[in-house]
Amino acid sequence: MDILRIIIAVLLPPVGVAMQVGITTQFWINVILTLFGYIPGIIHALWVILSRDGSPNTV
Repeated sequence: MDILRIIIAVLLPPVGVAMQVGITTQFWINVILTLFGYIPGIIHALWVILSRDGSPNTV
């Protein structure tokens, strides 16, 4: 399932984040980053998706 999320994150970063964590603060951060630039949105989306539990703030 992660492969599908990664593909979607590259095409539409906010959708990939929404699939991982839902409509949360991370989603809105990703929307803003994607509006500022497509690459920052992709990087953030991949970070959220590839983090272990969907919360990139954990250590």
